[in-house]
Amino acid sequence: SSGINAEYGAVRMKQKKIVKEIVVASCGPSQSQETIRTALAMGADRGIHVEVPAGTDADLQPLAVAKIFSKLVEKEKPDLVILGKQAIDDDANQTTQLLAGMLDWPQGTMASVVNAADGRLTITREIDGGLEDISVSLPAVISADLRLNEPRYATLPNIMKAKKKKIEKMTPENLGVDITPRLKILNVVDPPVRQAGEKVPDVSTLMEKLKEKGHL
Repeated sequence: SSGINAEYGAVRMKQKKIVKEIVVASCGPSQSQETIRTALAMGADRGIHVEVPAGTDADLQPLAVAKIFSKLVEKEKPDLVILGKQAIDDDANQTTQLLAGMLDWPQGTMASVVNAADGRLTITREIDGGLEDISVSLPAVISADLRLNEPRYATLPNIMKAKKKKIEKMTPENLGVDITPRLKILNVVDPPVRQAGEKVPDVSTLMEKLKEKGHL
């Protein structure tokens, strides 16, 4: 997922001496600790698990996640927050933008290349028309595109080391965040079935068919 690309993007920055410490955070039930441990094995220094009871995590919406992360930013005071561009379940692509707005920080979404120099980031973004280069000051929030990097597998020694790294546990209530869903899905409808195409013998027949259907 793009969350793994975000974490490994931070690891690469640490390898280049751009960042000093990587703190990985996840919101979810107790199983989320496995994801955090994987990130620690890949190179993160410590983890934060904001525990949401199993069964209610599916209702955790981007606004609630952004509020949680904003509180963590107040607590940790990082210079850079890197997130996956979108979740694999709701596919919302909203948390990065909401968080940047709450913090009043510049944002670089769908980043495929990130370079740092002189207290600024140069970010190449994936957009519909191709690529866009932007420059933002720090602190900033960015979201990782899948092309940001190719995450490496954690080695066995690093997996063993990760078991000793600290994971701080807390709840949304500890952070003063209400995670009650603000949106309710009323209905989901499949798109209409696409009609099969029709072959015509020649151009004149094609023109007649188009006229019949009111396209000409």
